[in-house]
Amino acid sequence: MVLTPLPDSRTEPDGSAVIRVLSYNVRSLRDDTAALARVIRACAPDLVLVQEAPRFFRWRKAAARLAKSSGLVVLSGGATAAGPLLLCSLRVAAERTEDVLLPRTPGLHRRGFATAVVRIAGARLGVLSCHLSLQHDERLAQADLLLERLASMGVEHAVAGGDLNDVPTGKAFGRLAGPIQDCRAVVPWGGGPTFPPGRPRKRIDAVFATPGIEVLGCGVPSGLPGVGEDDLRAATDHLPVLAALRVPAAG
Repeated sequence: MVLTPLPDSRTEPDGSAVIRVLSYNVRSLRDDTAALARVIRACAPDLVLVQEAPRFFRWRKAAARLAKSSGLVVLSGGATAAGPLLLCSLRVAAERTEDVLLPRTPGLHRRGFATAVVRIAGARLGVLSCHLSLQHDERLAQADLLLERLASMGVEHAVAGGDLNDVPTGKAFGRLAGPIQDCRAVVPWGGGPTFPPGRPRKRIDAVFATPGIEVLGCGVPSGLPGVGEDDLRAATDHLPVLAALRVPAAG
């Protein structure tokens, strides 16, 4: 199946920016990294919100190799954010970055956010990548912390995305989809479920945008030119979520 075209990245005459944002759990690059890079390149993203980036031995080199093979650069995150990582194209100018470690529940994996404030054309944008907890109460608390972090970034517009370990009917997913837009629900495009990749049944990965950002399309890019089904299955244990958004020019 060939998808209907998703808008390409561009700068509008009024200074607003049409951007592509990709969220992708890469499972610590334990699978086919060449397939992973091909998928990312075919999606032509301005921003990639990565989860489960390498966190241990020579993790910075691993992140740099992923960025280079995907035609991107490292923006922030990695081990210093407990796994979330931000990559970006050269179209993106970084204003500031911050890696945030979240409160840890004893016995559970440490979680964090990779965040940045960037400028793309005339637009100014907050960016956040997350990987929420497998445990219900901790996941719900982390959803609240995510909303608080977006509100504290000092920007009018922001995008967030990641592996939520929750479905749209779940409490944490619903907590996020109240004040900010679940892009897939606003303008569906492509596929919906993201896990597992061979026979996806659950939509546990998502891209969100604050009110004021126009969603042009969002979903799993199965059928996008250059995105092969074999590559999607080989790259990692999640399917990616690609969103096209129009971000207004900064005032």
